[in-house]
Amino acid sequence: MQPSIAQIITDKTDQMTGSERRAAQTLIANYPLIGLKTVAEFSQQAGVSSPTILRFIARLGFHNYSDFQNRLQEELAAQLQSPSSRAGRTPDDSGADSPANIEASIENIRETFRHLSKKQLADQVELLSNGRNKLFLVGGRFTDPIARYMATHLTIIRPNVVHLEGQESTWPDHLIDMGKRDVLLVFDIRRYQESLGRFAEKASKRGVHIVLITDQWLSPIARFARHVIATRTEVPSPWDSSAALFMVAETLIGEITRRLQNESAQRMSELERLR
Repeated sequence: MQPSIAQIITDKTDQMTGSERRAAQTLIANYPLIGLKTVAEFSQQAGVSSPTILRFIARLGFHNYSDFQNRLQEELAAQLQSPSSRAGRTPDDSGADSPANIEASIENIRETFRHLSKKQLADQVELLSNGRNKLFLVGGRFTDPIARYMATHLTIIRPNVVHLEGQESTWPDHLIDMGKRDVLLVFDIRRYQESLGRFAEKASKRGVHIVLITDQWLSPIARFARHVIATRTEVPSPWDSSAALFMVAETLIGEITRRLQNESAQRMSELERLR
């Protein structure tokens, strides 16, 4: 399975010039639609020259702008697929040693972490470890159990952790408690949940740091996020796999625990006494 353009950008960021990074940031913030416009429109929105856009495309490994747009169109088509549209594509793996979903999920985890740099992980851990700032976690229909799982662990490790559960209509009630130093961690995969997008946008307007954990096609919330982790979710099934998202959550939990080793140990001891 070939990497998404978003994943290629993550891999190549350190090699880019400043103007190429501006092009990359513009693309991620408007993914993938800005890349389907003309070179001139893309360059104008990014605030760089048209030759810079073409150098940026070449940096990503594309021979020309047409090849780049063809890949984006393929990704957009995949992004819009529903479980029903994928229902007839499940292969017959009855003769295999293990179900195809298991093999694909394992490969998804490998690919996700191959494209997740140490710096990117360290930046996320630093942001999520600051107990002075409130940390809110939320997910979509299928991903909120991961948000709840992560929040349950982090509540033991550090203070000021809130899982936004309950009806979507109650989520905005939390906005009044969100300030410029706070963090909203969102899990969102295709088909992306519009209510999550609206909530993330409102939080962003209040200066909240948005951390997005999404799939390889990027949730629209990426335009508001300061940190994005793109995981691999596609398997030979009508349903996407959340295995890689869960492993990212597990990794963040482990790294935050190590970073806050003394504080978390003291906090866990006190919790045990209270029980």
